[in-house]
Amino acid sequence: MTTKKFMMVNRKAPYGTIYAWEALEVVLIAAAFEQDVSLTFLDDGVYQLKKGHNTKGIETKAFEKTWGALEDYDITKLYVAQESLAERGLSADDLAVPVEVLSRAEIGKLMEEQDVILSF
Repeated sequence: MTTKKFMMVNRKAPYGTIYAWEALEVVLIAAAFEQDVSLTFLDDGVYQLKKGHNTKGIETKAFEKTWGALEDYDITKLYVAQESLAERGLSADDLAVPVEVLSRAEIGKLMEEQDVILSF
């Protein structure tokens, strides 16, 4: 099987839409087929990684802890846009898992190296 580079780009907040869940499912499927998977978090997508999800009152299961399990699937490339963190008053210390913080320009260069980019 040929290995391809897949990048999932997460731009949406974790709750209120199905995008974050769908991205996570696609990530796990790609990893199950031993593809080279990376995740990028831009815009409100950075909230997906923020510590302390509280879904009480919206009748949705919090999936914050799921990000910590990605390493079990050999998914270790998580990138976050510095500008998106700064615009929301966050830093890497506010996130539930270790990430590599890059500028949008650096993320753009990474995107050029991918075989497949899926945006959620």
